[in-house]
Amino acid sequence: MIGKLVEILKNKKVLILGFGKEGISTYRLISKYIPASQIAIADQNENLVETANLEIDPDVKSYLGKAYLEKLNEYDLVIKAPGISKKILKNKADENKIISQTDLFLKLFSNQVIGITGTKGKSTTASLIKHILSTHSKNIVLVGNIGVPPFDIVDDIDDNTWIVFELSSHQLQDVSNSPFIAVVLNLFEEHLDHYDDLNAYHQAKINIALYQKVNDFIVINEDDPIIKKLVDRLNVDCNRLSYSLQKNLSKGAFVEKDGIIKILYLGQESLFDVSKRISLVGDHNVMNIMAAICVSKIVKVPDATILAAINSFSGLKHRLEYLGKFEGIHFYNDSIATIPEATISAIKTLKKVDTLILGGKDRGIDYKSLINFLPDSKVNNLIFSGDAGKRMMNDLKSAGYLKSQKLFFIQNYNELPEIIKQYTLLDYICLLSPAASSYDMFRNFEERGDVFKKIAENL
Repeated sequence: MIGKLVEILKNKKVLILGFGKEGISTYRLISKYIPASQIAIADQNENLVETANLEIDPDVKSYLGKAYLEKLNEYDLVIKAPGISKKILKNKADENKIISQTDLFLKLFSNQVIGITGTKGKSTTASLIKHILSTHSKNIVLVGNIGVPPFDIVDDIDDNTWIVFELSSHQLQDVSNSPFIAVVLNLFEEHLDHYDDLNAYHQAKINIALYQKVNDFIVINEDDPIIKKLVDRLNVDCNRLSYSLQKNLSKGAFVEKDGIIKILYLGQESLFDVSKRISLVGDHNVMNIMAAICVSKIVKVPDATILAAINSFSGLKHRLEYLGKFEGIHFYNDSIATIPEATISAIKTLKKVDTLILGGKDRGIDYKSLINFLPDSKVNNLIFSGDAGKRMMNDLKSAGYLKSQKLFFIQNYNELPEIIKQYTLLDYICLLSPAASSYDMFRNFEERGDVFKKIAENL
């Protein structure tokens, strides 16, 4: 497989565009196979190479700071990091030169990849699939948007390895290969700062199946009309398996009754009683479980193994993570919730939320669904931060139908403890579920969640 990569890179001058975690991973791998003099690094952060904690060959050129995009056309291949929007590359480089680590990896290993995408639930579903498969076989790896660049684990892959790959829209935007199994969970409004419009975001997501072959599989949410429409438009001749919370299916997974999931596949019927699971509460997680069951059946995991793994799965950090009871208040960390639909799901699932922390970077998302939902919820205290929080708070006030809810705006998280302690009812929940990106105050949603955890523990 590596021979294919060497062939792609052979006699080419390569520019690594974006030198974060994935860019460093790309450098480590390709520097094994081509001379340093053919490699260059470009990044907006002019101090990045010095702070990357990585020894860079002195023959590697660096283009850092404001002019980092000026030399793109001098290179035969530009390996772009997913966080760099293609919008800023217009007229800067020939599009045919731009590729990504994700696409290079799929060129090498697509027949072994189970790819998971969607606006919400990717990390949970990918982790659950990995957990199920790992109870059946030890030759499983989990990579991608969940935090492990795929090039980091190339040495751990053999011909029998299953690769569970969490794929963001940014990673899928540039692909020309598709995984053997493509899972599309849902599509909501997100990342509008990165794309020309919502349709472009949706198209990036559905690229996961654009290049599938006749023996490949796509697993889709039957209840999401946008996904069905996009998949039908692709006109890809692959195997389709669906799952639904709302209706019984002649092929695929659905809820037969509360706690019981039925799947009809290859003319056989299987029932899974998931009522004893220790995590993955709420209807949105039932959907994630059904997607994981579909994948597990495709790769021929026994039913008993699937069920035991679902019931033993402990969930993810930062996704409805119970932090504990402090000063008589239950704390839940849902920092990974960066869209309104995820926050609404969290409130519905937990039910006894009295204090809710919202806001962060404003990416232009439509918050109408959340604004309509909050006044009739039982959440009494709403704490907002950042530009997104400011907009949400103003929209709520403008709507004019707030009842007894108290609204607070904070400049930073240091102001949280006093508000939480003074206003949150004992034995009720304080929930961090921001419905917004973390990049205004924090490096990522993980740091935001960790800060909130320390605040709870220090009460």
